[in-house]
Amino acid sequence: MSTLADVRPLARPSSLPTRLDLSQLGPNWYAVVMGTAILGNGAAVLPVRPPGLTAFGEVMWALTLAALLVLGAARVRHLTRHRDAARAHLLDDPATAVFYGCPPMALLSVSLGTLLLGSRLLGDGPAVVLAAVLWGAGTLYALAVAAGIPYLMITRHPVSALEANPTWLLPVVAPLVASATGPALVPHLPAGAAQQAMLYGCWALLGVGLLATLVVLPVVFTGLFHTRLRALALTPTLFLVLGPLGTSVTALHQLADAARPVLPGLAHAMLSLAELYGVAVIGVALLWLAVALAANLRARRAGMPFAMTWWAYTFPIGTCVTGASALARHTGFGGFTALATGLYLLLALAWVLAAGGTAAGLARGRLLAR
Repeated sequence: MSTLADVRPLARPSSLPTRLDLSQLGPNWYAVVMGTAILGNGAAVLPVRPPGLTAFGEVMWALTLAALLVLGAARVRHLTRHRDAARAHLLDDPATAVFYGCPPMALLSVSLGTLLLGSRLLGDGPAVVLAAVLWGAGTLYALAVAAGIPYLMITRHPVSALEANPTWLLPVVAPLVASATGPALVPHLPAGAAQQAMLYGCWALLGVGLLATLVVLPVVFTGLFHTRLRALALTPTLFLVLGPLGTSVTALHQLADAARPVLPGLAHAMLSLAELYGVAVIGVALLWLAVALAANLRARRAGMPFAMTWWAYTFPIGTCVTGASALARHTGFGGFTALATGLYLLLALAWVLAAGGTAAGLARGRLLAR
């Protein structure tokens, strides 16, 4: 994903840079963590279990945690040494400000991966503590972004609904990710009020993210139909529409699972809702996936250059993997197993393209170069 500066074609520099320029390090870089985390998390929940899949997921989790630590340290340096640039990104550049939805989703994704994949490497106790800290920080960050960025768009940013694009979804989707990752912590809380509070809180987060998405999504389509995308390299952001679809399906199934021992009177209704909603919304997601794929193939033929927007391929597809995997687990229908497997292969390809392009861009001095 990218700011406006990142979506322009990347010209080859006349000489290799001597160092990275952290003043250019925006919140969009957390998409690298998101995309890598969902690759590991998808491996953990995939309904088929070929040999080596769990080990692969653990490697991805370890890589994600390392990337989060490195990126977090770089962002701290950016925020302390380049305060004017950071302030401008948030307050004066609406194209960059929406990417503040990425950091909380990165924290939340690594939190879930720590529970699913990190316990064997860290131990159960440390894994739960780390996951809880990451989830708490990510959720507070998500709520701040979901309220703060729309506030800035209303009161300060020079934006028009006729120029909206799918990146506008990023701030409001973050609470949905919190609702999808939080239920995994419920079994590790004291029985009774603590578990109920966590479960009800995750339902509230689902409501915040889902209703906000329903408000923003029509605005996004208005912008797409009126002005299309302003740059060819923004075409991958069409995949961002999949994010709230796959995440909401995942969240409902996670909440239904967590409710069985905590709210047994509601658990059956929750599971029925999760299955019916999930089938309907995954159908919509597959329809939009076809549209996004066609648009991106067309853009590739037109010479679309690599940009950080290519990371938009990864996390949204990954949410559809987790959603389809949940449907396969709860319904037992083989079609959902096949769908989850096929989507995971597509996710793996997307990750290779995005990671390879990013590594090449850094090595050649095309990204964050001084």
